[in-house]
Amino acid sequence: MFKKILIANRGEIALRVIRTCKEMGIKTVAVYSTADAESLHVRFADEAVCIGPPASSESYLKMPNIIAAAEITNADAIHPGYGFLSENAKFSRLCEEHNIKFIGATGDMIDQMGDKANAKSTMIAAGVPCVPGSEGVIIDFENCQKVALETGYPVMLKASAGGGGKGMRAVWKEEDLKEAWESARQESKAAFGNDDMYMEKLIEEPRHIEIQIVGDSFGKACHLSERDCSVQRRHQKLTEETPSPFMTDELREAMGNAAVKAAEYIKYEGAGTVEFLVDKHRNFYFMEMNTRIQVEHPITEEVVNYDLIREQILVAAGVPISGKNYYPQLHSIECRINAEDPYNNFRPAPGKITTLHTPGGHGVRMDTHVYAGYMIPPNYDSMIAKLIVTAQTREEAINKMKRALDEFVIEGVKTTIPFHRQLMDHPDYIAGNYTTKFMEDFVLQ
Repeated sequence: MFKKILIANRGEIALRVIRTCKEMGIKTVAVYSTADAESLHVRFADEAVCIGPPASSESYLKMPNIIAAAEITNADAIHPGYGFLSENAKFSRLCEEHNIKFIGATGDMIDQMGDKANAKSTMIAAGVPCVPGSEGVIIDFENCQKVALETGYPVMLKASAGGGGKGMRAVWKEEDLKEAWESARQESKAAFGNDDMYMEKLIEEPRHIEIQIVGDSFGKACHLSERDCSVQRRHQKLTEETPSPFMTDELREAMGNAAVKAAEYIKYEGAGTVEFLVDKHRNFYFMEMNTRIQVEHPITEEVVNYDLIREQILVAAGVPISGKNYYPQLHSIECRINAEDPYNNFRPAPGKITTLHTPGGHGVRMDTHVYAGYMIPPNYDSMIAKLIVTAQTREEAINKMKRALDEFVIEGVKTTIPFHRQLMDHPDYIAGNYTTKFMEDFVLQ
C-alpha cells in the first residue's frame, strides 16, 4: 500500500481524498496556488506545497511543479481528483516515468477513451450500442454533408476533443449545416486547439444516464449502477440522482452489462464512468467515457455503501476487485451549490462568505471546502459545495432535500441554493419527467 499520496487538485475533492487517505493510514500532501493558501484542503493535509500563482496554467496544470512537489515530499502516488490533469495522458505517463503511481487510467487508456471519435470506434468494436453517425473524424465539409444525409436530420456536430458543450451544434436541416460546421470548428479550435469534428444522430428527448464502473489491473470490471444527470445547463450538470426515475430493471441490467463490457474490452483500471444518452423509447447509446472520479460520485456511495476513493486507491495498489455488481438500496440526490447568481443568468459570484450554516440531520451529507470568512477566488470553477441527501424513497429524498436547502445559509455571495429549492418543487421534477432540455423551459421565480 502507498505510504504517501499527493493530491493534485483543490477544494472539496482534495479534502474528500484526504479524508479517505487518513482513514486508510496514508499520509497526504496538498498542493495549492497562492489563491488557495487558506483553503481547508491545505489545512487538513499532513504536508502542503505551494505550486504557483492563482492561474491554473501556472499551478494546478503545471506538471513539472506537481511532479517536483511529489518528489520533494517523497510521495509514492498522485491522486488527480477530477478536472485539471485527471484525464491528461501526458501527465499519467509523466508520473510513470518518475516512478510515481498515477491513481487513475494509464496514458494509453486516456488516449483511447479521451478522444471522443476514438472512443466511439473502440466502443463499436466492443459491441456497445453507439449513436449512428460518422465513423471517426470528418475530414471536410463535403464528407460532413454526406454523413449528415446518411445519418438523417436532425444531427449533432461535436468537437472530437470537446467537453462542457464547447464545439457542439444541433442541425435540423441541410441549409444550416455549413454555418454550424464553420462555427463549431472555430469554437473547438479556440477552446481545445483542435478543430476535428465528428457527427451523431440528434437524440430527441434524451436522458443523460451514466454507469459507474470500477476495473482492476487483472482485467476484471464491475458496475455500481446508474446516475441520472439530465438536469443540465449549457451541458453542465446541476443536480444528479440515483436510481434514475426513468430506469427499469431490464434497462439497468442492459446498461450495466454494456458498461462492464466497455471497461473490460479496454482492460480499464480504476474508477470510471460510461455515459449514455437514453431516448424516450429507452434505447441507449454510448456517449463518452470519463476516465476519472466524477463530481457526482457521492450519491453512488450513499446508495450502495461503498467508498469509491478507497476503491480507487486499492485498485491502484494492485488489489483485485470482488467482481460483483452493485444495485441501489436507497435513493440519493445531489445538488451542486455554486457561487453563481441564478437570477442573473447564473453569473459567477466570487467573494467572501460572511456567514455559513450547513444543514445536518439523518441522511444529509455535505462535501465542501468553504467556511465563514472564506474568500472564494475568481480563478476556478464556481462550485463551492455538494449537498447530498439519502432516503428510503425518491419522495422522501426530495422532501429531505427541501428541508436541507431551507437550512442552508450562505451570506456574502450569491449562490444557486434558491434555484435548487425551486427545482425541488417543480411538478415535472417531482414526477421524474425531465430530459436534458429541462432547463430550457425553467423559469426562476
